[in-house]
Amino acid sequence: MEGPISNECFDVINPANGEVVSKAAAGHEGDTQEAIEASYAAFQDWAATPATKRAEILIRIYQLMLERQKELAQTISLEMGKPLKQAMGEVKNAADYVLWNAEEGKRIYGKTMQASEENKRLKVIQQPVGPVGAITPWNFPLAMVTRKLSPALAAGCTVVLKPAEQTPGSAVQFFKLAEEAGIPKGVLNLVTGNPAKIGDALLSDKRIRKIAFTGSTAVGKHLLKNAAEQVKRVSMELGGHAPLIVFEDADLEQAVTNILRAKFFNSGQTCISPNRIYVQESVKEEFLTLFKEKVEGLKVGNGLEDDVDLGPVVNKAGLEKAIEHVEDAVRNGANLIYGGNECKVTGCENGYFYSPTILSDVDEAMLISHQETFGPVASIFTFDDELEVVNKANNTDYGLAAYIFTQNLSRSVRVSEGLEYGMVGINDTVLAQVQGPFGGMKESGMGREGGPDGLADFLETKFISTII
Repeated sequence: MEGPISNECFDVINPANGEVVSKAAAGHEGDTQEAIEASYAAFQDWAATPATKRAEILIRIYQLMLERQKELAQTISLEMGKPLKQAMGEVKNAADYVLWNAEEGKRIYGKTMQASEENKRLKVIQQPVGPVGAITPWNFPLAMVTRKLSPALAAGCTVVLKPAEQTPGSAVQFFKLAEEAGIPKGVLNLVTGNPAKIGDALLSDKRIRKIAFTGSTAVGKHLLKNAAEQVKRVSMELGGHAPLIVFEDADLEQAVTNILRAKFFNSGQTCISPNRIYVQESVKEEFLTLFKEKVEGLKVGNGLEDDVDLGPVVNKAGLEKAIEHVEDAVRNGANLIYGGNECKVTGCENGYFYSPTILSDVDEAMLISHQETFGPVASIFTFDDELEVVNKANNTDYGLAAYIFTQNLSRSVRVSEGLEYGMVGINDTVLAQVQGPFGGMKESGMGREGGPDGLADFLETKFISTII
């Protein structure tokens, strides 16, 4: 791997202790242009490579990822604080996307149609869209990379990747594994550094035919607006503000166990984390008692230590946002049931730790009800009837993920179909699965990653009519 044109680097910081983990290349427009040129030059040969050959390379990458699982997980934990056992799970999930898309790449089908004239032959083929610019976030620094790169590669596209500046390490390691697996020169290109300059270079160059992005809705809108200048294809997984509804007929033990896993996984720093937990009034007290008991057992600490459930939030801004949301809620009438304070972890005095927190009696006037906290704060709302809560759940510009807990089959069908979200979990909070399409409605994005149509966003449909 080559260094940046500027020969400059930036520090990568461990949020658990404030120490410098590593240094990364500070790339900018010139480096991005070189990467685009390499990607463009390699595209025709890679597109013409048989799908089985592309799959063989991807499967080898999958195998190498599993062999280096612990090393990759340690890098994730060091750079963004994720507990090691969760980081190990992320590596496995990231590898599964590589394997899934390797197999799907061998199933890119065309069609033939009956023509209206006997000397005509009609067919449709699928071809790779072209070089792709991929931009990934810090909260799942490896899984987001493979969810974009593996379908692009399987479809026959070349890629220029810009990973989050907070977490470049696991992307660098992935590229080394890809090289070891035999990926041809120029097919994969990595640029780390200034996000605005790199992103603008990808957007302005006509040789990049598609942008694949995961991140905030505000940045997504900027990318979409600029991509429109060239009618450049885009797929985007943007912000979320997930509702989770607990009906009075729910199995509360099941609901609390699942909420605990979803809300505090990665210290609440996931786009599908339940931000608004609606509990039916008749079971509110029972729910809160059980939920508090579970939350009290969570351990906060350095993600590299054993048995840690919550690591730090990613940076000072993330910590300040959690503090602001909790203080605003309490000031405006919410009840602090548990937590609500910064944590001091021995040996990590400079870390950005916030205690797992429960707020009850939250209402729509509070910041936390309409802004994504991205921290370990569970906000409990109450409701009386089904129609009321569905309307409240849908009253947002976001539409990524939603959750329902009920034992009533008819209700589960009605509510899941009535919720304006791209993904709905019924008595389940694990939605990021390779077999299913991941993505949202409204301002939560466009396009889907994973599932049986995961390669569709990287393919063009071409109709061919032939007179013989």
